[in-house]
Order: sequence, then structure tokens, then C-alpha cells
Amino acid sequence: MKKETLCVQAGYTPKNGEARILPIYQSTTFKYESSEQMGRLFDLEESGYFYTRLQNPTNDAVAAKIAALEGGVAAMLTSSGQAANFYAIFNICEAGDHVVSSAQIYGGTFNLLNVTLRKLGIETTFVDVDASEEEIAAAFKPNTKVLFGETISNPSINVLDIEKFARVAHNHGVPLIVDNTFATPINCRPFEWGADIVTHSTTKYMDGHAMTVGGAIVDSGNFDWQAHAEKFPGLTTPDESYHGLTYTEHFGKLAYITKATSQLMRDLGSIQAPHNAFLLNVGLETLHLRMERHCKNALAVAKWLEANPKVAWVNYCDLPSNKYYSLAKKYMPNGSCGVMSFGLKGSRKDAEQFMDRLKLIAIVTHVADARTCVLHPASHTHRQLTEQQLVEAGVAPDLIRLSVGIENVDDIIADMQQAMEA
Repeated sequence: MKKETLCVQAGYTPKNGEARILPIYQSTTFKYESSEQMGRLFDLEESGYFYTRLQNPTNDAVAAKIAALEGGVAAMLTSSGQAANFYAIFNICEAGDHVVSSAQIYGGTFNLLNVTLRKLGIETTFVDVDASEEEIAAAFKPNTKVLFGETISNPSINVLDIEKFARVAHNHGVPLIVDNTFATPINCRPFEWGADIVTHSTTKYMDGHAMTVGGAIVDSGNFDWQAHAEKFPGLTTPDESYHGLTYTEHFGKLAYITKATSQLMRDLGSIQAPHNAFLLNVGLETLHLRMERHCKNALAVAKWLEANPKVAWVNYCDLPSNKYYSLAKKYMPNGSCGVMSFGLKGSRKDAEQFMDRLKLIAIVTHVADARTCVLHPASHTHRQLTEQQLVEAGVAPDLIRLSVGIENVDDIIADMQQAMEA
């Protein structure tokens, strides 16, 4: 099935007489007739549901839809995009390991890697998203376990050269994890370009209505963990918490997601609520329609900004003048996303006053939903970063992040026009 059909149909197929719409299994637990069967579930010898912290039918249906959209073998929902990135990395890293990451990533993810994971004994080296293969390779160490990047970086709107990063990762025997939140699988499928694991903040375009916080991890099933067994003992050696079960031997291509579910979710519990998963599914059903409108509106706004004498610069990868235009067309030929960044001529205060005078467009922390919104990252999402870290993350002091919604584009432009004139 095509992606448009998968958005509507994948993940849940009702049987005769069952609910046409995916039900909300609003239950923490599930009943069984025999103690023996329950025991087999706890030993991972049988599939089924026994406690929602690990798995829930509503969540699994939505995860299956996202896996189908990305072209993966399995997926897992998490309580947030931050949890998804944490689980995706922590599933194959432990104290003493090392990560290489693009420096141009979301500020929260930068802090996760640079602060929190360091406290857990996992070090990260950051490389420029435009670095050469040789420069990226130079950041690797014998204990490097993963390479990480974002398809379209938040908020700097850099485009990741997925094939280049994948080559470097695979040359060093590690997987490439790509956060595909902004592009969504409608506009880019990183697995087709060599990525091994994809993460999402489903809070953004997938939900699309700013109603539910959530995340997802999708495994391509392509990375051969056993071929690099010494690097990934958590997957390739016995897990004593499951009576010596080895994930790669028992679950094959499902080993990575099975371990993340049965081990990390068991112990850390960042599950997405079934009701949130239900709302996420409603958003996914129109994802293909909304992304087309987001991209169409955003390109019109970007062209207007580029021609505006009060605007110093515009960064939107679908603009022919943009440095990432060729990469965007390679990986996202039908459009990238509705998010862009720009700077006004003048001071930082001018940017703040412009934002304060907007009427239709709201100042919010959120991004990538149906309503147009704006943010000054240096003052908000990235304010914990030092000046040097801001530069490394591609966040200029005058950078304004604009997330173009699905309203009438003339109204969006008119609001920006009156705020600039004021």
C-alpha cells in the first residue's frame, strides 16, 4: 500500500463484528486463565499483553502503523520524543561507551547527550552536520556505539546527508539513528538511504494538533548486530533478567525493539498512554494531507520573507537559493516540512517586538502542528546553551523559528506584514 493508504489503514484491521475504529484499551492489566500462560509471557516465550507499562493493544496498533510508514520491521511508542531518543541510544549503549552526533540537533536532545548521558557514563562527540566523511570518522573511538543525527535539524533547518552519515557509521560497525520528526515518513524515509533506526517526536506533525506528547522508535531490521557482537553485548549475550535469553538468537530482526520493550520499558516505564496513542492515530490518518499543505504554505511564506527588505536572511531548505536545496530535493523531493528559520534586520529586541505584535501567529514552545507558531530559540528552547554551544548548534542570536500551519497562507503573511510594519 502507498503511504497515503497506510496513514489511514495500517496497524489495525478489525475482524467481523469488531469496532471499525481502533479501540482505546484503557486498562493497566489483562486477565489470563492459567498461571502457566502468564509465566510464559513473563519469560518472553509467548507474545501477549499482561501489563500496559510494557505493551498495550492500542499502542501496538499505532506503533505498527508508524513502522509500516517508515518501512521498518517493528516500532515502539514512548511517552515523549525525548524518551524515544534516550531509549534508542541507551538500548545499545552503557557506561563507558561513546556516541558521535551531529551538533545541529534539537536543544533538548543536545542536553540529553551532552549532560544527562554523560552522568550515566556515556560520552558524546559532536560533529558539524556538513563535516566531511573523514572529519566525522575522526570523531570515532574504539568504544563508539552509534552515530546520531536529525533529518532536518531543529531549529537550524540543516539537512542531514543520510547516505554520507550511514557510510561512516557502517564503516565503523555501528548503526545510524536518525530523528525524522520534521520530515515525517511522508516526506522522507531514512531507511531507504541507509539509516538503521528512526526516532520521532510524535508530538509534532504525526499528532498534528498539539494534543498529545509522545515518541516512537522504529527499527529497520537491517543492522546485523551479530556481525558486531562484541560491540553490542546487551543484544548478543544472555540477559540474566530473562533467564539467560539472548535477544538476537530468540528474536532475529525483532531483537532491538524486543529488548527496548521488555528491558528498558520494563525498568524505566516511559510508556505512552493508550488514550494518547488513540489521539495520535487520529492525527496519523491525515498526516499525508497536512504535510502537503504545510510544505505548500511554508514555501510561499519563505519566498515572501526572502523578498522582504526588512528580513536579513531566510533558511528554508525548499528555497532554490538555500545551501541545502539539492540535499532536500534528493531526500525529500515532495517537500521538506513547514518549519523555517529567519532573522530580521536590526537588534534582538526588534525580533522580540516583532513576535509580540503578531496576532494570528502564536508564541509557543511547540512546533509542527496545524497552527502557525513562532519561537526565539536562543531565549527559549536553547537558553541553557552557552554562546559557543549556540553557534555549534546553528542557533544564531537573531534566529526566529517559524512553524507554518495549514491556515490560509494569505492570512499568515498578512499577520507577519502588520507585525513588521508596527
